[in-house]
Amino acid sequence: QSCLSRQQLLAAIRQMQQLLKGQETRFSEGLRAVRSRLSTIHASLAKAAPEPPAAACPVLQAPADGRKFGTKYLVDHEVHFACDPGFQLLGSSTRICQANGSWTGQEAHCAEIRECSSSPCQNGGTCLEGLNHFKCLCPPQWTGTTCQYQAQTAPPTWSVTDDPAFSRQPRCAQIAQTQQCSCDPGFHMSGTASNGICQDLNECEVYRQQGGPRLCAHACVNIPGSFRCSCPAGYVLLGDGKSCEDIDECSLSQDNCTSGSTCINTGGGFQCVTPQCPPATGNISYVKTSPFQCERNPCPMESRSCHQAPKTISFHYLPLPSRLQTPAPLFRMATAAAPGRPGPDSLRFGIAGGNERGHFVVQRSDRHTGELLLLQSLRGPRTVHVDVDMAEYLDRAFQAKHLSKITLFVSAYEF
Repeated sequence: QSCLSRQQLLAAIRQMQQLLKGQETRFSEGLRAVRSRLSTIHASLAKAAPEPPAAACPVLQAPADGRKFGTKYLVDHEVHFACDPGFQLLGSSTRICQANGSWTGQEAHCAEIRECSSSPCQNGGTCLEGLNHFKCLCPPQWTGTTCQYQAQTAPPTWSVTDDPAFSRQPRCAQIAQTQQCSCDPGFHMSGTASNGICQDLNECEVYRQQGGPRLCAHACVNIPGSFRCSCPAGYVLLGDGKSCEDIDECSLSQDNCTSGSTCINTGGGFQCVTPQCPPATGNISYVKTSPFQCERNPCPMESRSCHQAPKTISFHYLPLPSRLQTPAPLFRMATAAAPGRPGPDSLRFGIAGGNERGHFVVQRSDRHTGELLLLQSLRGPRTVHVDVDMAEYLDRAFQAKHLSKITLFVSAYEF
């Protein structure tokens, strides 16, 4: 009986092993089926899922004989282009990165400006190309910037003949039985040797029509035998006799600004300004801490919109001549840490608003400084506004934002 019990026990163990082996096989097959089903579902979901929006656009290069402004290629970032002197821009001067990963506008190229291609020289003149200008070599009987005037032997058309103050008697002398007459500098002989008279030459017109050097920064006034320069109101003539310098009405107390406003000197005049803090909205309010700066009042801990609003708002006023050569740096923003507190380890700059945003770009000049550049010349007189913000980050976490509101007073003149 003991022997039979052992045999029965061994048989029961073998039967149990076979049962477990069968269950293990079925479990493995079921697991493989589940994995296959999950792979099929995952593949179908991947096909159905839309392509994620592009986070950036391809890198843009500066055109040959030109420059590029902007190093960010993320969505909604702008890149600007400008050409070197002597070249004109073909294509888009500003391109914006779109959500689909492509840039707006057309590729920028810089083409050489060829003045002679339009054949400006008349009456058989030969055109010579120069940097940003051309020169005509005229035949002997023609003169003028484009050989448009017939050479004069009689008094030129720009001589003054109808005012006795602009006439002189010639100086004559008998030399070898021949009378020879001459005129003072600034006068031209008119008539014959026997009855000639010296008539004034209008130097202002001579230089203007023949394309000579500019005599005056502003206006040229002809006087007998010479000329003088004049300046517009608000300017004074310098010692060189042709340049104009702005009169600073503010420092000379020649302004009429009322109490509470500040005088800002501009080209040819002045402006009275009274910067105002923005009105309170919700939890966001400001207090004026100086004539040109507002600071945000403390925010409630739970107000995210308040913490995202500018911590400081500063006001800046810059006089600018008309048609300033570009690119031109106008303004810098920088940050400084308070004593005993760590400063930001990252800054982000941007143009936040204004009425001529396309004329400007902000680029980083060093680790803690951003610079506002004028890319396209502004013709005055006009007033232009541009807002520049600076965001501070510490360990990639937003800390604070500062806003600079810049007003440009563009003069009517190029000086």
